[in-house]
Amino acid sequence: MLECKNITKKFGEFKALDDVSVAIPEGKIFGLLGPNGAGKTTLIRIINRITIPTAGEVILNGKHIDDEDVRAIGYLPEERGLFKKMKVGEQSLYLARLKGMSTAAATAELKKWFIRFGIQSWWDKKVEELSKGMAQKVQFITTVLHKPQLLILDEPFSGFDPVNAQMIRDEILRLRDEGTTIILSTHNMESVEELCDNIALINKSHLVVTGGTDAIRREYGNNQVEVLYRSGEALPQGRAYEIFSDEEIKDGRRAVLNVAPDRASRDVLGELINQVDICSYRELIPRMNDIFIKLVTGK
Repeated sequence: MLECKNITKKFGEFKALDDVSVAIPEGKIFGLLGPNGAGKTTLIRIINRITIPTAGEVILNGKHIDDEDVRAIGYLPEERGLFKKMKVGEQSLYLARLKGMSTAAATAELKKWFIRFGIQSWWDKKVEELSKGMAQKVQFITTVLHKPQLLILDEPFSGFDPVNAQMIRDEILRLRDEGTTIILSTHNMESVEELCDNIALINKSHLVVTGGTDAIRREYGNNQVEVLYRSGEALPQGRAYEIFSDEEIKDGRRAVLNVAPDRASRDVLGELINQVDICSYRELIPRMNDIFIKLVTGK
């Protein structure tokens, strides 16, 4: 659906992005990851035509993106931008009109969203009366109100308590299931694991890795398994594995094993089954947080 091809952006002698290429598939949630200052926000602003790349191109649905395309995008920036003195309903209608909605259509959709979020009583409140989380709810609604084909969310969970953060996660998944393509920029790796189908990791203006989350886990995660077994003695080292940890627990022991690169679970089990009474055996799925740190720091 969206392709960023060989994007470079210079500010004077500083390169904010250096030959970055990513492809965002239609109807998926695409995680845009990286440490502070990596270039994520610069790429988002290029997609939205807020700034123009020094080199490279952005292709949307097979053609160069233009201002009319951008008008249809839903963009929730990290920096919040509601007018504090305006009333919530008045401002929501104003922002909907900027996206091309009629007053009648916007009012009808806003009522649905306000009921869904339980904020019907906020219509005549001034924005300055709202907490950060309350204002964030309003801004999320105004971002998705016009049913954008492409939705860009930059740190959408900032300012939310766990209950409201989960509400926003549920809405993001619902929008994805209805066919919306979503770019999610966040430092919250739990959200990445829960929501993202694909990711791109940018570090120091360069693309480090991009692809499906499961494929990246397999390629960059540690190939580890957990074994619970009945025995008073620790496991000996094996040919198909090396012991990462082995400790006594209630009713037995728990071992975490690093599987050798050229071996599979059947090889590990083949060795273990003759040595100990196995209670359980499972692969340990690598966490995106660990992979993020590994790729950014090299450790």
